Amino acid sequence: MKILVIKVDLRASYVHSLKEKRMIVKSIIGKLQNKFNISIREVENQDLHQIISIGIVKLDLNIKDSHRSEEKILDFIEENCQAEVINIESEIINY
Repeated sequence: MKILVIKVDLRASYVHSLKEKRMIVKSIIGKLQNKFNISIREVENQDLHQIISIGIVKLDLNIKDSHRSEEKILDFIEENCQAEVINIESEIINY
C-alpha cells in the first residue's frame, strides 16, 4: 500500500478578507473531494487572507497509481482554481 501526501500552497491575490478566503477554500476542497477519493484539509496559513495551504492524502495500491493520482490532482487544481500555485510538496510513503 502507498500513501500519497501532497501539500499545495496557493496565492489568491484578489482576496481581501478571511471570509472571502474561507469561501474559496471550501469550494476547492469540495470540488477535489467530489472528483477524487481523498482526504483534504486546509493545513497552514489560516490567518493569512491571500495564502491557501491545503494538505491532501490518498491511498493507492502501487506507486504507479500514486504518481498517476498526484498528476491528476495537481492538474485539476491548476485548471479549476483561480488562485496561483506557488509551491507543491509531495511524498509517497510505503506502508
